[in-house]
Amino acid sequence: MPIARRRTLACCVLFAAAAAGAAEDPRQLLERMNKALTERNYVGTFVQFANGRVSQMKILHRVENGRVTERLQSLDGSGREIVGTSDELTCYLPDQNKVLVEPRKDQGPLLGTLPSFRPELVEYYTVEAKGTGRVMRHNTRIVSVTPKDEFRFGYRLWLDEETAVPLKTQLCDADGRVIEQILFTEIAWPDRIPNSAFKPQLSTEGFTWVRADSSLQIPEIAPDSLLWRAIRLPPGFRLSASTTQPLENPSRPVAHLVYSDGLATVSVFIETNERGQALSGHATVGSSAAFSTVVDGHQVTAVGEVPPKTVELIAGSVQPSGRPTGASSRRP
Repeated sequence: MPIARRRTLACCVLFAAAAAGAAEDPRQLLERMNKALTERNYVGTFVQFANGRVSQMKILHRVENGRVTERLQSLDGSGREIVGTSDELTCYLPDQNKVLVEPRKDQGPLLGTLPSFRPELVEYYTVEAKGTGRVMRHNTRIVSVTPKDEFRFGYRLWLDEETAVPLKTQLCDADGRVIEQILFTEIAWPDRIPNSAFKPQLSTEGFTWVRADSSLQIPEIAPDSLLWRAIRLPPGFRLSASTTQPLENPSRPVAHLVYSDGLATVSVFIETNERGQALSGHATVGSSAAFSTVVDGHQVTAVGEVPPKTVELIAGSVQPSGRPTGASSRRP
């Protein structure tokens, strides 16, 4: 076979292989990403850009004998750390001389909320492959998860071609504007991570330890037995959890409702407003929005990584379950 013909054939084979890789279903890429984040060992340093601020973090994630251990460490001087296992989270807060220990409810990685594909999400999000890119000299596949309305945020993800770990992540609004960005500056996938790597580097001598009592938490209950409910929800949002949990005062528990579309999540807290100091209006911290109002002498606050109008809609529609739909008791 002539050399020129052999070269042409080789180029065709390489082009076909590249095209096959580029054509990988973006939904499969998301599945690979979530599997990599939960099942692989990784150690990395990343920079987070949010609300005009830049922070640097280090993350360790280990899976050993089916159990997950993680450590998230702030590198910006605050000294804050979170160490998580499959059962609980321990938060070290040196600026408050305090350590918080609580049961772990969310088994997602400490890296943060990232989209996983579910068939029902296609009604509210468009999932598309957006070609390839380079991050830290790694070849990546770019996946876009775009909301179809103004009630939720979307994502752009640069997934490592080999491992599907997200090396760069952007949280975007419905118009594509970047709200928050996470960019890895270093990452490795070691076979083993020693136990010593998960021990906090700070001394906790003199710290106050606060441990949440899981026995005081009431498990999920049926929606028809709830004392409170949101009667107007954005399309696709459903009640996913409901608990009563003691916060500052165990004798005055707080009702906690969680609404989700399968990707975005909004927490609603309802507590007796005994102090008479009503809070009302919006607050924004980074990519999270909050809205507070008062209903029947109770403070109602909705918080979530969603647009402000979403938390306002949900909090503003919360009412006691016994009230007929459409009745309103919202006061400024």
